[in-house]
Amino acid sequence: MNVNILLVFTFIFIFGLCVGSFINVIISRLPEKGALLAKKRSCCPFCGNPIKAFDLIPIISFLVLKGKCRSCNADISPLYPAVELLCALFAIFSLWFFGPELKALIAFGVTAVLLAITVIDFNTSEIPDSLVISIGIFAVASIWIFPEVGIIDRLIGLTAVSIPMLIIALIVNGAFGGGDIKLMAAGGFLLGWQSVILAFFLALLTGGSYAIFLMITKRRDKKGFMVFGPALCLGIAISFFFGNEIISWYLQTFMLL
Repeated sequence: MNVNILLVFTFIFIFGLCVGSFINVIISRLPEKGALLAKKRSCCPFCGNPIKAFDLIPIISFLVLKGKCRSCNADISPLYPAVELLCALFAIFSLWFFGPELKALIAFGVTAVLLAITVIDFNTSEIPDSLVISIGIFAVASIWIFPEVGIIDRLIGLTAVSIPMLIIALIVNGAFGGGDIKLMAAGGFLLGWQSVILAFFLALLTGGSYAIFLMITKRRDKKGFMVFGPALCLGIAISFFFGNEIISWYLQTFMLL
């Protein structure tokens, strides 16, 4: 590999780690603190002692501390380095997939926010409006950066899945949460109507498979129900990168083209 290319990808990897560290802040504080993300230093959730700057280096600090708090020796959740690593991989993949274009930046931003939504929804069964708005902002920006998805397609996508979800939620109590519906509205404007329908179909597949797994293993979510946001986020992410290819493959396979 060319040395310059290696340096670029190394820089992007480090950048992704740093963004992942910020995503961890969002995940831990946003459900309780709302927009006050920068008002307080990072502290150990067990002993409450402030975390030193040199203990906040993505992944490295976790390894050096062997997954323990320096002050109280409590276990640090492996979720923190996992989120940092995932964000770094998302950054690398976005750059590799789209090349050095603004499309890669939008792709990375979308996947990072979807990761935050996934973890928060899994932990709290809620999808913060601010993160849905963030997806909406990326969707608006993509009007110019992804002109291949027309504005009409986007406007149809805004309602193609979200309105049926809303109707089902009104008829069947608890079928979908408000956050799920708003997420698919923002996702529809980002993807366009064809890809957002694909995203929802993929979410049904993954979410349904997980539900079947829970039934077979006789496990049950401690909240008494299964959150659907993570499956929706996965569907949106896959459709964002591979939606056109999957749709084309489907149409060709069933001889609809």
